[in-house]
Amino acid sequence: MLKRRIFLHVSVTLMSLVLVAGCASTNPTGNGDPHENLNRKFYAFNDSLDKAVLEPVAKKYAAITPSPIRDGVTNVFDNISSVNTIANDLLQGKIVQFAQDTGRFVVNSSVGLGGIFDPASKIGLTRHDEDLGQTFGSWGAGEGAYLTLPFLGPSSYRDAASPAMGMLLSPLTYLAPFISVPVAAVNAINTRANLLSASRIRDQAALDPYTFVREAWRQQREFLIHDGNPPGDDFDEYIEGEGDAAILRIY
Repeated sequence: MLKRRIFLHVSVTLMSLVLVAGCASTNPTGNGDPHENLNRKFYAFNDSLDKAVLEPVAKKYAAITPSPIRDGVTNVFDNISSVNTIANDLLQGKIVQFAQDTGRFVVNSSVGLGGIFDPASKIGLTRHDEDLGQTFGSWGAGEGAYLTLPFLGPSSYRDAASPAMGMLLSPLTYLAPFISVPVAAVNAINTRANLLSASRIRDQAALDPYTFVREAWRQQREFLIHDGNPPGDDFDEYIEGEGDAAILRIY
């Protein structure tokens, strides 16, 4: 079952890459999005799925679940994802941050009761966000073509492998399916519930949501790869907290 879940996840990414590779010349605009025609179709698919299923369920979940419980659920999944961050700290040679994130994981997993609470932040061990795409970026890899992957959302040639590594390093992947599947569903619903206000901002502010998400995602990735200090002046007011960055996690 574990091999099947990993195979399905990787297959979605590979199939998407094959599709966009076959359409590489459909929109040679020079905007870093040569697969825009197909990307827009995948975006529309993801958007339809979200509006038909995930968003309505998330609204009901948010309506009946007290904020402290939702915060605890969010903390648990953030704590689980820190294993992936710790691995990428090491790959990027960020030894001090590796020690901090490892300490944070240990503190929250023990004193924080499996991550329900976040005592690590209170002692100065703040949360970091690292993934394989950021690691490749820190090694000098360029973004390559922009992608929108079905079910997975914004990505690029450089970042397409990140979800697979995240899955391999998640303890949830190695649980029995009757546990991991509902837990993953709770994570998806809770995450979407946390982003309800962000989606309203996107829908109201963007004349073309696809372009808005694409450009915001690119800027956010540059912000993360350069640890909050990207080159140029375009990012000074961009994405230091939830803000528009939260919108990107919807798709």
